[in-house]
Amino acid sequence: MIDAKTYQTLVVVMLALALVTFVALRFIVAPYGRHARKGWGPTLPDRVGWMIMESPSLLLFSAIFWIGPHHGEIVPRVLWALWALHYGNRCLVYPLQLASNGKRMPVAIVLMAIAFNVLNSTINASWIGWVGSYASDELTSPRFLAGVALFLTGMVLNLDADRRLRTLRAPGEVGYKIPHGGLYELVTSPNYLGEILEWSGWALASASWGGVAFAVYTFANLAPRALSHHAWYRDKFSDYPTKRRALVPWLW
Repeated sequence: MIDAKTYQTLVVVMLALALVTFVALRFIVAPYGRHARKGWGPTLPDRVGWMIMESPSLLLFSAIFWIGPHHGEIVPRVLWALWALHYGNRCLVYPLQLASNGKRMPVAIVLMAIAFNVLNSTINASWIGWVGSYASDELTSPRFLAGVALFLTGMVLNLDADRRLRTLRAPGEVGYKIPHGGLYELVTSPNYLGEILEWSGWALASASWGGVAFAVYTFANLAPRALSHHAWYRDKFSDYPTKRRALVPWLW
């Protein structure tokens, strides 16, 4: 699909994009969800937006991987399965579970997400399907097992946080409430913490610079948004728990 030199170039591009994203999002809050606002052009229903913008991470990644020469090997297949597990949920399950209530998402946000997901999927699928190389005994190596465990731990935290948000409101009820339970007792955005842990685990298991670049980008994208969520809750609710941190328990 791509050669090793192109792969390395794209990894550098993603790391540079992570830096730009982190700096930009410290000044501009992405206008979707609770931060939605006018002035960002045409919009579409948020459920549709999520499905469209996450689809490259499921479909393109899978296509590149399954036509690759390493698609029959056990370690790449496990890495693909972890990726598909996350994005199967994010692309197909999560949007249908949203309590949309007419919420919309700017088309500009969807297009930017598609561009990133195409880049990210190309980099990481090319590694496990084409460029990278894994011995079969890596499946039981401490590094691989630790990476898989970290990924699954992060996904459990992510799914639990999403579930708690979905059940905050009774049927037909609108408005925002303070979430409680689970890691919400410690941080404002345990769903983002879970996702950062997921891709850190995938980077460790894949032992790839593309995986590292994706983990770095995930932090660069979600950490500023967690801070924005934290500030939003503290501004909206006078009784918001003072000991709750934005993203990292007890620290930040």
